[in-house]
Amino acid sequence: MTKQHVRKSFILDTNVILHDSSCIKHFDEHDIIVPITVLEELDHFKKGSQSVNFHAREFVRSLDDLSSNKLFNGGVSLGEGKGRLSIKLEQEPHPELRRHFPASAKPDHQILNICYHLYKEDKSRSFILVTKDVNLRMKAKAVGLMAENYITDHIKDLGALYTGTRVIDDSPFGLIDELHT
Repeated sequence: MTKQHVRKSFILDTNVILHDSSCIKHFDEHDIIVPITVLEELDHFKKGSQSVNFHAREFVRSLDDLSSNKLFNGGVSLGEGKGRLSIKLEQEPHPELRRHFPASAKPDHQILNICYHLYKEDKSRSFILVTKDVNLRMKAKAVGLMAENYITDHIKDLGALYTGTRVIDDSPFGLIDELHT
């Protein structure tokens, strides 16, 4: 029996991009969806000199470079062996979500709504919301959506880190004294 490969689409929250402007490079062969709400939120962060401002500007530039003269509505290739990147426009609040989040214009709920529509419309693929916002992850899971933290910057093996010291047993005599003079 062969295991069928389910295509994954990762929907990015704004905070992932503000944390890592190169985040789209870390999803391998999977597709990435950026809700239009995220682009609107990034627009508010472009001015300033903090790292979040840099990440907002850098991400928008990278989108512009990727798209060149192509349209995003069908998705843009992220390169050979990589997935596609698309921008998803807002949709009317899904009736099932409207019961839980009535008339909400909160960006988080708009992003959640886009994820929910995608999930309901296409059962052939797996849609995963990627956010550093714990509350948004819990809301997503509460309505039956998959959600993950963005953790590519976490250290997997602390033992593999350089400790800052190194012992060299057979160094030439006097070399250390020369370094300190």
